[in-house]
Amino acid sequence: MISERLTGLARLTFGNRASQVYLGVVAAVAVFVAIDTLLVRHDDASFAGVWLFFVAAPTVFGFFVGGGLFSESVLDSGPFLGTALVLSVLIQAAALGAFVRLLRDRPSGGHPREA
Repeated sequence: MISERLTGLARLTFGNRASQVYLGVVAAVAVFVAIDTLLVRHDDASFAGVWLFFVAAPTVFGFFVGGGLFSESVLDSGPFLGTALVLSVLIQAAALGAFVRLLRDRPSGGHPREA
């Protein structure tokens, strides 16, 4: 029973083209941020990391609000930020998969005048 639910959730998250494209964009942005952070010298701070939050928006901001309810130190911790980013990306990929399934499984009725 639990394995069936996990399999279904994995299909929603990874098993359709829309979710795969979204996860590919997130992976590309993560590689860009990693290269920019590790290999490129900047005179000032780089804002490349902001792009990860853009692709994880809007759910990542919900995690920020939830973490802010605990304390400021939770929001400033690296593990919290990493976990919030990963979870928000996975939630959005699953939501895209659910939306694709909704569109695919809806009844294909004719024109409304034919009813």
